[in-house]
Amino acid sequence: MTDLKQQRYDVVIVGGGAAGLSGALTLARARRSVLVIDAGEPRNAPASHVHNYLGRESTPPGELLAIGRGEVAGYGGEIVEGRVASAERLPGEGARGFRVVTEDGSTVEARRLLVTTGLVDELPPVPGLAERWGREVLHCPYCHGREVADRPVGVLSVGPLAVHQALMWRQWTDDVTLFRHTGPEPTDEEYEQLAARGVAVVDGEVTGLEVTDDRFTGVRLAGGRVVPREALVIQARFTARSAVLESLGLAPVAQEMGGEVIGTYIPTDPFGATEVPGVWAAGNVTRLTEQVIGAAAAGLMAASAINGDLIGEDTRDAVEARRRG
Repeated sequence: MTDLKQQRYDVVIVGGGAAGLSGALTLARARRSVLVIDAGEPRNAPASHVHNYLGRESTPPGELLAIGRGEVAGYGGEIVEGRVASAERLPGEGARGFRVVTEDGSTVEARRLLVTTGLVDELPPVPGLAERWGREVLHCPYCHGREVADRPVGVLSVGPLAVHQALMWRQWTDDVTLFRHTGPEPTDEEYEQLAARGVAVVDGEVTGLEVTDDRFTGVRLAGGRVVPREALVIQARFTARSAVLESLGLAPVAQEMGGEVIGTYIPTDPFGATEVPGVWAAGNVTRLTEQVIGAAAAGLMAASAINGDLIGEDTRDAVEARRRG
């Protein structure tokens, strides 16, 4: 980190996505000194547009971040590129705050920390998925359903939630095929539900994707058969980017949905406070299924709580100073 205005801030924010920038904007407007350290790896970078964000519908992700950075800087907030390796409470009796260490060995101090490092989408081990991720390989119908409406969609089964996924995506198109792949066989009740909604079920393991002229065109099965599709829905495992929080003694926990573990997250209270005093978290690192607008709202909520906490500390210090004369 270079060209910092100072070496100690009211708040250092680790992660410069929607949650981090929203928190930074709130704190900068509250006249707090705030530094955002961002590694430049937004989760939604492969996506072409952000959806369901009121007032910013269909904005490209990079453009939304650029707007946010400009707004933060306009109120005096600082944003630097860097990857935080760890954080620690400042040593010594009476010391307050934290030291943040980046991978290049730079350090900066903060009275409070807000961690908004997001999560990593771990994809099923099928050749070709990663290359099409965020384009035709999808996971969230609210993020991408409208864009593939009325087109042939496949759902790759890797767990018990696949039937639920297939029935969800049926809302956007009447041409849905569930590929059994490595997932469990549907129950009789689930088969009835799929049949009633016109969802086809294909047995056999998926071995790859068919791509023509840089466009996904079908799903290839182990026997060589190719089923034409224009989009493929998968269930990624959501793993919180929690290394910084773990360096402070916080451990990620498993999150279940429908009896299946879908990922890991760092628990917080409703305002983003973690179990470590002075440390907050917001966005996908603590809420795995949060969309962009929800992550931004969580950043605002955490920043408001942090500012309130700092006001309390400032007031206590002022009272103590007044009593000393």
